[in-house]
Amino acid sequence: MADPRGAGAPMSLTGRGAAALPLCIGLTGPIGCGKSTLARHLATRGGVVIDADDLARAVTVPGAATLPAIRARFGDGVFGADGTLDRAALAAVVFADPGALRDLEAIVHPAVRQRVMAALEAAAAARAAFVVIEAIKLVEGGLATACDEVWLVVCDRATQRSRLGARGGDIVDTERRLAAQGDLAERLAGIATRVMRSEGPLGATLAAADAALDAALDRRHEGRPA
Repeated sequence: MADPRGAGAPMSLTGRGAAALPLCIGLTGPIGCGKSTLARHLATRGGVVIDADDLARAVTVPGAATLPAIRARFGDGVFGADGTLDRAALAAVVFADPGALRDLEAIVHPAVRQRVMAALEAAAAARAAFVVIEAIKLVEGGLATACDEVWLVVCDRATQRSRLGARGGDIVDTERRLAAQGDLAERLAGIATRVMRSEGPLGATLAAADAALDAALDRRHEGRPA
């Protein structure tokens, strides 16, 4: 079982660790290091991928229960004239202010955890071979407690900048996001079951992921801990 440290209420499925429940891998790491690429590859291996970023967007759509608290904390300036959350305006605020980011996470993370729990239960009912939770705030969001393993995907800063630049992002915004994450990789290194570097050829990275998955599935089948 992964180290249970992390903010928020603990997550668990009833009887977590029973043979009937799928292996759950938490995939985390800084932006631009390849989490989504690995998640897509693991999906081709038969895994159910739960993307916490997608769920965070889902819980902040018009009419969502999180919006009144977001408006109360951040004001009308982060909303459009039609009442839709202006994600770019909100990002400009929270990535420049660590306290504001923590406040936003305190509003959004509980709703995301509920969605993740529902997705995990659905995967268990469908007898999925394994589940991947992709989340940059896997630990801080209280999601690591649901995972059997935590995989930390990292790369050097030059590779991060190159990949983020290729996405067409604004340089100032990119640097602000990188600064907001601080020493994320270092902070999570002691929690991760395994650390996967992604600067090298994509084929090598995916092969390492395949080997790690095969080992994790073997351990699960044999009842050995991660």
